[in-house]
Amino acid sequence: MVGGAAIPCLAESVVVVEPARPEPGHWAGAPSALVTGADTWLAYRERDPQRRGVRVVLAHGDRGPRFVPVVTLDQERFGAQSLERPALTRTCDGLWRLYVSCATPRSKHWRIDLLEASAPERLAEADVRTVFAGDELIAVKDPVIRFADGRWHGWICCHPLGEPGEEDRMVTRYATSPDGIHWTWHGAALTPREGTWDARGVRVTAVLPGAAYYDGRASRDENFRERTGLAAGVAGRGLTTARLRAHGERPIADVRYVDAVREPGGALRLFYEAPRSDGAHELRTERRAHATT
Repeated sequence: MVGGAAIPCLAESVVVVEPARPEPGHWAGAPSALVTGADTWLAYRERDPQRRGVRVVLAHGDRGPRFVPVVTLDQERFGAQSLERPALTRTCDGLWRLYVSCATPRSKHWRIDLLEASAPERLAEADVRTVFAGDELIAVKDPVIRFADGRWHGWICCHPLGEPGEEDRMVTRYATSPDGIHWTWHGAALTPREGTWDARGVRVTAVLPGAAYYDGRASRDENFRERTGLAAGVAGRGLTTARLRAHGERPIADVRYVDAVREPGGALRLFYEAPRSDGAHELRTERRAHATT
């Protein structure tokens, strides 16, 4: 494997959140996990066929598979037509931050809003500010946010909007910030590869030192059924930084939105969204005590 990453294995995983109904279009997933001491916090998106991304939920757990919802944020909270993958993190001085992907009503545009509070439950009343606005040519969503080496790092899924009907294409761009609020772009971190399983789009979903997980698809028909691949860092030390290179010629798992966090003892905990035979998606987790390179 690459950089201590592990291949997701459904047989070794357990369900964390089930969909609201066992029917197509009812999804629980797009997770973002945060480990604080002995606790694990999990932010995820719930979706239904009519309203798309209905809400983002922030839940608390211990080291087991059970998570208890603490905050529920509906799409109306952001004036959004849909919500997608959030990013949960904390600042060095203990503030909780939740970056939320928000769809602009009656358009293909997406932006990323930020909530910030002194405690998780206070995110429910926190002011909303836009930190990645996108524009008429680019939709921005599904952030991965990390703090390392004295600055904030962001891997942002970008959808070009210049060609009608082609908005599902995606590339991951890299940005940095001194405060996690004001960001500077540094170009593409990972791009599609022509003629491969990820030719239509690539979306980084988790970053480890020296490696990253990403979603990819080959065609428009595979939209919402992406698979997971691995990428290796090309430049930088410690945290993988501005450039990534796809590793291998095939996807590693039929899941999407993999997030990966280290537990205090060093085990790697994976969370991801997995499709079911009934057309619904569920949120699953697995623990790898000895992830190898």
